[in-house]
Amino acid sequence: MFIINEFIQPQTIEEAYNILVSRRNNAVIGGSAFLRMGSKKINTAVDLSKLGLDYIKDEDGYIEIGAYTTLREVETSPILVNSFSGVISNSVKNIIGIQFRNIVTVGASVFSKYGFSDLITALLALDTEIELYKAGRIPLDDFLKRPFEKDVLIRIFIKKNQRRASFQDLRNSVSDYPILNVAVSRLDNQWTIAVGARPRVAAIAIKASEALSEHLGPENLAYYADIAAEELTFGTNERGTAEYRQAMCKVLVKRALMEVLECK
Repeated sequence: MFIINEFIQPQTIEEAYNILVSRRNNAVIGGSAFLRMGSKKINTAVDLSKLGLDYIKDEDGYIEIGAYTTLREVETSPILVNSFSGVISNSVKNIIGIQFRNIVTVGASVFSKYGFSDLITALLALDTEIELYKAGRIPLDDFLKRPFEKDVLIRIFIKKNQRRASFQDLRNSVSDYPILNVAVSRLDNQWTIAVGARPRVAAIAIKASEALSEHLGPENLAYYADIAAEELTFGTNERGTAEYRQAMCKVLVKRALMEVLECK
């Protein structure tokens, strides 16, 4: 369980940020789903539900997702279902259950940089930027590599293009946390391979992505999958060993590559 001393619903992003940074143990909360699984004391909980950040918009050049949008809204959004081969919606559809997905928010999932996040892996394979109140608008990949700093995630931008993509995951059961997840995308000759639940936060397999982009040999997809598995690091936890994850990375990357190549 977690303990909250004070609960505040700011009327502006600026107010939310100022409250957040005023004390060390103040925190922004989303649906609080993951907080309930641990033990934490929060002095002031900052709730963003009054700020109108629960939306998915098809804007000029970008798909925009507000930070307070739930994973269930991401799963069922016609905009996302019909974009990038449905990779974003597909990535969240097996997370725990519908009741859970109805409360978990996009902003909390991304800002927390959860290693087990399926959503982050899918977003990382696309041309994704996030907007933070203090740090501004930055590529998702850059944000994931930055050290933690208090800030408020406002929205996510995904560049609209003709990327084809595939999301693959390995679980002990459909609603369990992933042992490993993979997202692969292609725009013309540009490929991106992202691997998450390593169990570290998702990362792009840069060497494998570059090798694919320079010379795609459809008859030898296992070669590129091997490069991805060799360049990334994997760890061990209760769901699987590092060796098992590395072996399964090759399988999931190859499977995703095949699916993207079959996309029309």
